[in-house]
This record gives sequence, C-alpha cells and structure tokens, in this order.
Amino acid sequence: MKIIKSLAKCVREYKKESILTPIFITIEVLMECFMPLVTSQLINILNSKNDIVNILGFVEIDRRDPNQLLLAIGICGVLLTVMAFVSLFGGAMAAKFGAKAASGFGKNVRQDVYYKIQDFSFANIDKFSTSSLVTRLTTDVTNVQQTYGMLIRLAVRSPLMLVFAVVLSFTYHPTLPLLFLIIIPILVVGLSLIFKFSHPLFVKVFHKYDNLNERVQENVRGIRVVKSYVREEYEKKKFEKSSKEVCADFTKAESIIALNNPLMVLAMYICMTVISYVGAKLIITTQNQALEIGDLTALITYSMQILSSLMMFSFVFLMAVISSESASRIVEVLNEEPTLKNPSNPLYEIENGAIEFKNVSFRYSDKAEKNALQNINLKIESGETVGIIGGTGSSKSSLIQLISRLYDASEGEVLVGGHNVKEYDLESLRNQVSVVLQKNVLFSGTIKENLRWGNKEATDEEMKRACVLAQADEFISSFPDKYDTYIEQGGSNVSGGQKQRLCIARALLKNPKVIIFDDSTSAVDTKTDALIRKGLKEYIPQTTKIIIAQRIASVEDANKIVVMDNGMINQIGTHEELLKSNKIYQEVYYSQNKEQKAGDLNA
Repeated sequence: MKIIKSLAKCVREYKKESILTPIFITIEVLMECFMPLVTSQLINILNSKNDIVNILGFVEIDRRDPNQLLLAIGICGVLLTVMAFVSLFGGAMAAKFGAKAASGFGKNVRQDVYYKIQDFSFANIDKFSTSSLVTRLTTDVTNVQQTYGMLIRLAVRSPLMLVFAVVLSFTYHPTLPLLFLIIIPILVVGLSLIFKFSHPLFVKVFHKYDNLNERVQENVRGIRVVKSYVREEYEKKKFEKSSKEVCADFTKAESIIALNNPLMVLAMYICMTVISYVGAKLIITTQNQALEIGDLTALITYSMQILSSLMMFSFVFLMAVISSESASRIVEVLNEEPTLKNPSNPLYEIENGAIEFKNVSFRYSDKAEKNALQNINLKIESGETVGIIGGTGSSKSSLIQLISRLYDASEGEVLVGGHNVKEYDLESLRNQVSVVLQKNVLFSGTIKENLRWGNKEATDEEMKRACVLAQADEFISSFPDKYDTYIEQGGSNVSGGQKQRLCIARALLKNPKVIIFDDSTSAVDTKTDALIRKGLKEYIPQTTKIIIAQRIASVEDANKIVVMDNGMINQIGTHEELLKSNKIYQEVYYSQNKEQKAGDLNA
C-alpha cells in the first residue's frame, strides 16, 4: 500500500482521464453483456413451438403472422446494432483516455524520479549507482506505465464482465452456471502459485539489469581506453556474460508465467464442453422446457466472457508481478531523503571567501572502515591563493568537496565567510563556491550554452572576458563559428586542455567568492597554466583561490601550500619553507626538477 500511495501522487493532472477510462469501460462491458440477452431472444423466437411469443418481456407477437415475425427480428436487429455502436464508442473513448492517462502517469513518474535525483547528494548517488538510476528511469518506469494503463482498463473490465456475466447466466438456469463458481477458485490458486515462484526471479533480474547497464555505461564512457588497449573482445565477453545472466533469469521467469495461458485455455474448454453437453441434454430430454437453444447459446457466450475476463485479469496480474519490483525500485528513489538539506532558516549572503576547517573528519559512508579525512584544521583568509599537494589517495579532492557541501563533514565543522556551510542555502553556497572538478564535463550544445551554465544571464562581453582569463578565447576564435561552435556530447570534439579551459571560464562566470581548481589544469602546458594563474591573480584578487595540483609549478607562488598525506595535513607553508623542511614536498619537487636536484647534490 505504501508503494501504491507513493505512485498515486504521480497521477495528478491526469485524474480526469483516469476516472473517465473505467466509466467508458463500464459502458462497453454492459453492452457486451446485454447483447447475448437479445441474441438468445431472437434464436428462441425463431425456434419456438408456441404461436404467441414474448420479445424481451414487453412485446407479444404471433409467429404465424410474417409481418409480426419480421417486426420481432427487426427490433432485435436494431437493439443489437445500437448496443454494438454504444459498445464501440465506450471502447474507443476508454482507449483514448486510458492511453492519455497511462502516458501522462509515466511522464510524471519519470519526471518525479529525475527531479528527485537532482536533489541527491553524492552520497545518495553512490548508494544507488548511476547505472541503477538509469535503469529505474527507463525500464522500470516503462513497466509501471504499462501496468497502470492495464489497471485502469483491463483491471476494471475483467471483474465487471465477470460479475455481470455470472449474474446474467443465472437468469437462464439455476444450477448450470455453478460450474463457473467451481472453476474460478482453482484458477486463483493456480495464479497464486505462478506469482509465488516467478516474483523472486523478477527481483533478481532487475538487479542484473543494473549490472548490464553498468557494463554498457562503463564501456561507452571509456571507449577510447578500450580501443587503445585493444580490449574489445574482453569487453564483449563481459557484456555477453551479463546479458546471458539476464536472459537466463528472464527465460526461467517467463517459463513459469507461460503456464498461465494453458491453464486458462484448459479451464475455458472444460467449461464450454460441460455446458454444451449438459445444456444439449437438457434441451433434448425436457423438450425445451428446462432450457431452450437460445438460452444455451447465451450460456456459452457468457462462459466465453467469464473465462476471457479471467484471462485478461490473469494477464494484468502477471504484468503487476513483473512491475511490482519496478514499482518498489522507483518508490525507493522517491522516498530517499537527500543526505544534504537546507536549514530551516538559511543564510543567502556569503560575506567573503574566508574558509576554516575546525577538527574536521570525514568518511564517505557509515559503513566505511576508516575516515577519508582525519582531524583537519586549516584557516584560509579571503582572497588568498592556497595550493594543495599530495599523493594519489591522500584525499585532496575529498577536502575541497566539503567546502561546497558536495558532502558533509562527519565530525567538526567547515566555515565559509565566518559561518558553518550547513547554515547556508545550498544554491547560494554553490553559486559562491565555484568548483572546477577534476573530471571536466561539457554538455551537448554551443560554447555559449555551456558557458552560461556559470551564469545564464552572461553577456557576450562577460563570456569573452572569462575566456580570456582562462586562456580559452584564442582557440575559440580559431573556430569558424567561434562562440557558437557546437560542442558534441561530453566535449568529444575538443581536446582535453581546451575542455579544461572552457570549464574554468564557466566557473569564472559565476563571479564567486571562492574558486576551487581540482587538478583542472593538468591537461594544459605549463606556459598556459602560468598565464591562467597570472590572470586570476590580477583580475580577481578578492576571490579565494584553491588549487589542487600534481605539478609544483602550479602552486609554488601560492600564499601557502597544504601538503596532504593519507587523509591528514602533513604540513602547511610557503614553497620555500616546505622545500627546506618537508620530505614529501621535496620528493615531489625534485622528481619534477631532476636537473635542480643534481645541481644541489653536486654543491
């Protein structure tokens, strides 16, 4: 019920269509159930041995009069035609509104899940994995959408037809329709067993779908690496293995579900055979007194309607089985609470770019065995340029991600502009703490459209100025379409260095109080790197600049340099101070300046 309540909120503006669909289905079913009444009357009139017969209980005619007999046939024919058109109208309208309701419901579910993901922190996304979220937005939503469409149509049609057909069949004979009441519980037991054995398989298969999507996503993202190392065959085998696992589980589940159809067909033909045999025997032995030919025809029609409605219901039931796991996975995302939330009375203004870490420790999840950062104490004045150096895995990126609240500190507090980052409105904080991440991402669209991610109101002059500072204007101007040049998905039509400079320009357009470069000049040459740093120093002196780098040259002119080691601050100082006293810094410096090291040794 919790799952149903959560998904019911997604109906919203499609409530009218969702209500009208079962109303028109009811009209269609009523007409279909009353048509056998008229047909049986017509057959009984034609086969009756009585001279005076009754039409539908309100008109008597003399069968010996051809005109009256034609009138009776005409009345029945007109009624059947009217009912057929009303049934057709009801079915067409139900299909129209049902399609609109189901498609709209699917759109809302997909939209709600997508919007929810936008509010997720990195910790939330790490919990689900990107491949799993993609599966939930695509395959799972499609399953739920299809099931909803069936629920408002077939799930209404089936029980209505079942009830009306059973009730009307008893008007022809008091005991013969009891066969339906015997066969229905048997079918219910059969469906329950099918559900019991197939549902666990569908639970497994959707998790394997996630793994399959992860294989595809990983391969496409790293296709250049795959081709560089000639690993296509290896990747094909990995994909084939995942695909076979999905296929095997689906085959097993579908094999169980396939038992539904023969079970229903068997029940249908047993009912029809028994009714035909017993009904024919009654007609012959009682000389049409207990049952007439038209009545038997109506009973056979009702048996078909009852069993077809059971087949439709079983089909909906099995679709519900398949989509129940999809629904559960969707609701899991919708009910997930973001680990990062705005405070009740947030601050919207950040006074300056001063940053302070007070006894900060951090771990990526509660299940993590150890902290990624341990006992960090660091103070950065507004406008300072701070370099961060450390080996791979020293948690440099983890440190700066706490400043813009991409993650929250597990212990201690991080202050920006004199206030704890948790006191700020998230959007305001991230607009004023701009981060150029290590993995630079550009989106499909023009250069202008990508730059305006930093400031959607940015003028052409502002964009050009930011690009000049980021040393991007020169190569942009060399393109035929200049700033209107189209960037392919992921920025595949620009080099790594060009991509980095565009991302730096995008961050500068925010005009932030703090700007963080997470090894974001690694793909540019040292000359361009120096020019970027010079431009930042001259044109945005009041902005706090934090530079994570592998190259000593990128941070040596910083006001202070933080040396990280194993999630802790090893030492803080200027280039000259660290070069004299810090072993880690010395090793990095001399490994990058071998000639200098040789000279020092000779001296």
